[in-house]
Amino acid sequence: ALAAVVTAPTTRTVALLALCAAYIQGPLFKIADFNGAIAEMDHFGLHPAPFFAVAVILFELTASAMVVSGLLRWAGALALSGFTLLATLVALRFWELAPGMERMMATNAFFEHLGLTGAFVLVAAVDLTKGAGK
Repeated sequence: ALAAVVTAPTTRTVALLALCAAYIQGPLFKIADFNGAIAEMDHFGLHPAPFFAVAVILFELTASAMVVSGLLRWAGALALSGFTLLATLVALRFWELAPGMERMMATNAFFEHLGLTGAFVLVAAVDLTKGAGK
C-alpha cells in the first residue's frame, strides 16, 4: 500500500513541486519586487544587475517547469543542480564568517543546498534511466 502511494503520479507531481518550490517562489517574489531583485544581484556583484535579475527569473521558472512537467526533466534538473551549487558557493561562504549565529545559519543553509543539488541529480538519473528524458 505504501509503494502505491509513493509511486502514484500525484505523489510524484507534489514531490517535484516541493523540490522546485524555492525556484518557483523566488522568481515570483523577484518579479513582485524587481528593485529588490536588482539589489540582490548588486549584492553578489553580478553586473549588469537588471540583466542578471531577468536571467535568473527566466532560468528558475523555465527549469522548474521542465522538472515538474517532465519535458526534458533531466536537463532541467541538472541545470537547477548546477545553479544551486554555484549559488551556494557564492552566497553561503560560511567559512568566511566569524563563529556565532550567522555562521551557524549559513552553514546549515549551505548543507541544505548541497542536499537540493543531490536531489536534482537523482531526479535526472531516474529520468534518464527510465528513458523519459529523450
